[in-house]
Amino acid sequence: MSDKLNIGNEMRQLDVKNRDFYDELDSDERKKFSTFLMLRWGSAVEGSQELQEYYVQSCNHYLNKNFFDIGRHPKLQWLCATAMSPGMGTPRHPWIAPKKKEAGLSAKRRALMEIYPTYKDDEIDVMAQMITQKELDAYHRAAGNVKK
Repeated sequence: MSDKLNIGNEMRQLDVKNRDFYDELDSDERKKFSTFLMLRWGSAVEGSQELQEYYVQSCNHYLNKNFFDIGRHPKLQWLCATAMSPGMGTPRHPWIAPKKKEAGLSAKRRALMEIYPTYKDDEIDVMAQMITQKELDAYHRAAGNVKK
């Protein structure tokens, strides 16, 4: 892989607002370059709480809102990414993994999450183990909810 395309260098280019970085990549490097990683890496920094908040808010403002609307224009995505940096040096950008999808939620667990939206995941898990489907159906009937 090109030295240009290591995430440390890409984040450095983002933080120094190198708007020519994308143009400097050759065609093979452009194919490997991921503007989506700018969302994942660029939104998080190490440093003061104010700086961290700034990056999250700036990333939301400049990138998240319309990122996929301009998906056919990676240079424009890069330019938007450079706009989020305050130009105050090159802080370290740690990786923040995306939240795991809740695939495989049982119908019972999903129903409990709707009934008790303020409960934590572990509380819902305990309730799902304790309550029977018959009891859950009785709750829905008592509440006037019609099961589909």
